Amino acid sequence: MRNFWPKAALTRNFITKNRKDFMEIEFKRTELSDREKLNHYLNKQNSRSCEYTFANIYLWSRHYPMEFGILEDMAVFKTIGEETMYAFPMGDRKNLHACVDALTVWCAERGLPLAFHSVTEEQFAMLEEEFPGRFQVEYFRDEADYVYDREKLATLSGKKYHGKKNHLNKFFRTYPDWSYERIIDENVEECFQMALDWRNANGCEDDPEKNQEMCVTLNYLRLLKELEMRGGLIRTGGRVVAFSIGEQVGDTMMVHIEKAYADVEGAYTVINQQFVLHEAGDCQYVNREDDTGDEGLRKAKESYRPVFMIQKGIVTEKEQTTEERNE
Repeated sequence: MRNFWPKAALTRNFITKNRKDFMEIEFKRTELSDREKLNHYLNKQNSRSCEYTFANIYLWSRHYPMEFGILEDMAVFKTIGEETMYAFPMGDRKNLHACVDALTVWCAERGLPLAFHSVTEEQFAMLEEEFPGRFQVEYFRDEADYVYDREKLATLSGKKYHGKKNHLNKFFRTYPDWSYERIIDENVEECFQMALDWRNANGCEDDPEKNQEMCVTLNYLRLLKELEMRGGLIRTGGRVVAFSIGEQVGDTMMVHIEKAYADVEGAYTVINQQFVLHEAGDCQYVNREDDTGDEGLRKAKESYRPVFMIQKGIVTEKEQTTEERNE
């Protein structure tokens, strides 16, 4: 028989009992002041997935109902939508079993299913090791991250990148005065204005998802220093025509934002290559996030030859058979 319940109620830090004797976890929205606390847990993850960096969590929590709590010395992120779901617990691996046990109790007391989102294959393997046969996973291709070899993106050398190199060279010939600059206090406002212009030109006001993404982009620029991001821009004819923002996590550069004018041919190719060349020199890999199911974006990201994909899925508990329930 599979015993999915902890042997005893857990009453450690951040867990109290209310008047109805229910377990209570103190969930709260992420604030900038939580950065040090959350990074203590996030930095213990051996994952190249883009989702769970402090910057992404903080900025996207302004648009999606996501909160975090500390449970069994692990950070647990709760997302409320059509269903309440959780991210894979973040922190020391040795605490995973106790954390999931406690979360099981919390969900059961409230009649909620226990389900995890954005779970990688490595994370699911950990759950399977701790709870053999208890969980099942469904991966979604649209949410898979594209991960590239940093040197290949920076040099674009070899036959496979011949077309990309041609785009670079054409851009260099067309705009001989082009330049790359790191985003700093003196030029960040120009990027901000370019982003506003890009938003207007791409109909973001009429598309809620695009508008949210642009709000996040603007806040990345506004909080570039506070969030310790790396940013770079491309300038031609004295104006900013492209910019990119990312951060290093372990051996991987996470590229969170990339914007370029579509009518400046080759601008996307150049900012992609130049940002990696200048800002990711001490990284082995570059994560350029998912394609959201957009066919054009998928074709573009596949054309850069990812070395591997990070599959992510939803984990739910398997239904027990009648025989198992009666044991």
